[in-house]
Amino acid sequence: MRQVIALGGGGFSMEPENPLLDRYILSQSKSDKPKICFIGTASGDAEGYIERFYHAFRGENCEPTHLSLFKPHTRDIKSFVMEQDILYVGGGNTKNLMALWREWELDVIIRQAYDNGTILAGLSAGSLCWFEEGITDSYGTGLEPIACLGILRGSHSPHYDGEEDRRPSYQAFIRDGKISSGYAADDGAALHFIDEELHTVVSSRPEAAGYRVDTEKETKLSTSYLGTED
Repeated sequence: MRQVIALGGGGFSMEPENPLLDRYILSQSKSDKPKICFIGTASGDAEGYIERFYHAFRGENCEPTHLSLFKPHTRDIKSFVMEQDILYVGGGNTKNLMALWREWELDVIIRQAYDNGTILAGLSAGSLCWFEEGITDSYGTGLEPIACLGILRGSHSPHYDGEEDRRPSYQAFIRDGKISSGYAADDGAALHFIDEELHTVVSSRPEAAGYRVDTEKETKLSTSYLGTED
């Protein structure tokens, strides 16, 4: 079973007091104590980001580790990645993430791990990267289309409700034929794909949701809130 869990936003870096999405990711592993590896390439492997990952996951039933391309701790990246149960990709600059992954052939390694059953997860850039394409602010001011790994068909927009320009820009790019139809996710919402098909949408916030966006319309998807309603 191949799984991708794409967070529009949220998780330990955006909701440090709300572990619902991170615990959902861990719960999808067949391992009793999953090995979860944080990949912070999009942030330039920012040390503070990596520290926040460890702070969040050392308190969970898992074995946290990280992979840095700026300060590699192993020459055998493939073996290290293939040992992991979950790859959790952080946010940042998607264009730089894609360039570095291709230079290090990490894109090929990750696809092999995915085919072998490793769960792929992440937020923002770490959500967008799994799709064929989407929109990004990696180029500076404004949003632009970007090509990504293509593990999942179609396009994607994270931060759908979190940034003012995201929703209208994503809809316009699809309507104008600049990118294909796809899926959007609010901050706090996660799209869970199994074998490249959307399986479910979950959220850490009661109002957060996922969406299917086509040329003619936007459809709000049924979303399950992981918390307890007040």
